[in-house]
Amino acid sequence: MATKKEESISMLDAFKDFTQDKNIDRTTLVSVLEESFRNVIAKIFGSDENFDVIVNPDKGDFEIYRNRMVVANGEVADENKEIALSDAQKIEADYEIGEEVSERVDFAKFGRRAILNLRQTLASKVLELVHDSLYNKYKDRVGQVISGEVYQVWKREVLLVDDENNELILPKSEQIPNDQYHKGETIRAVIHQVTNENNNPKIILSRTSPVFLERLLEAEVPEIADGLITVKRIARMPGERAKIAVESYDERIDPVGACVGVKGSRVHGIVRELNNENIDVINYTANTKLFIQRALSPAKISSINIDEENHKAEVYLQPEEVSLAIGRGGLNIKLASMLTQYTIDVFREVAENEADEDIYLDEFSDEIDQWVIDSIKAIGLDTARQVLNAPREMLVEKADLEEETVDHLLNVLKAEFEN
Repeated sequence: MATKKEESISMLDAFKDFTQDKNIDRTTLVSVLEESFRNVIAKIFGSDENFDVIVNPDKGDFEIYRNRMVVANGEVADENKEIALSDAQKIEADYEIGEEVSERVDFAKFGRRAILNLRQTLASKVLELVHDSLYNKYKDRVGQVISGEVYQVWKREVLLVDDENNELILPKSEQIPNDQYHKGETIRAVIHQVTNENNNPKIILSRTSPVFLERLLEAEVPEIADGLITVKRIARMPGERAKIAVESYDERIDPVGACVGVKGSRVHGIVRELNNENIDVINYTANTKLFIQRALSPAKISSINIDEENHKAEVYLQPEEVSLAIGRGGLNIKLASMLTQYTIDVFREVAENEADEDIYLDEFSDEIDQWVIDSIKAIGLDTARQVLNAPREMLVEKADLEEETVDHLLNVLKAEFEN
């Protein structure tokens, strides 16, 4: 069975190893160990002022000395700070009144309670140091890309560790859909958020943030890293598609070509990293109409009406271009709206003779429920032609109608003009 002294020394060895793993410097460790010993001493003797604590964390040992003043026999007022002449001379025969006696103290003799107290104090202070070290390491690195090893996969988050075994969190909301993680593999993500609530730091990572895509571009495109090309805006539907607006102040540089690379060589690696997320790169412009036109590519736009105050745009296209503008599942128009920061409504162009032959929706109240007509009118469509020229997806989404309801509405309106 280990002695109390052996237990306390081995405990220091354990803390030495632990703090070395966490990269706590020697000076700080010595300070923490000394403070912890002094806290225990103060609890036992009422004061630690007359004690010298010498800690050697490299060897895992320590020494404690108590300094007391020699007083005449029978005149000891404070046994912690004073020692009778006869007792002092038992230590060394030539001690005299008024001299100071420095006596080594065996910490093990303080008892198991003192050792437990020291262990708890050390654990608390070292944990506090570790938390401070982790927070200080990451607090100024938000927006940087980091690699981490997958340590544990849970339903709501993935736990990773960095090269110093610090814990990093990748929440489900910040994971690219269909990403698969396996214990031991290395993945990349951007440092999204660093919190330190109640001195409990949390490093939150993201693979869905537009910043992650921007940092990957910087790594692949030297012109961006060198400042020759600027990434103005990014819109992402993680794992599906992204649109990036870039600009160059050097007329000799084609920003789109530089970002894409020869035969897409520069974006191929990024696409793989983002789980085959398609990436569209366009030239940025301060001309709102032109920017919206580029953002809706590959659709070709006939005309645009801009409402700058409300950040809305009405886009008119030939019928065959409408599906291109909207994209599969409405993805293209959603990304274009995110990129341009304008609400974009798409309409089919109407021939003049068709516009003359129009009918107000209220006239269909005998075939269409009035609440459906009211829902359509609430989004700014008052006539049959306007409804027929609006994309079906827009009617479903903006009027908040069931697809079957919209299909019935369109069939009724189409039948009127066919007749």
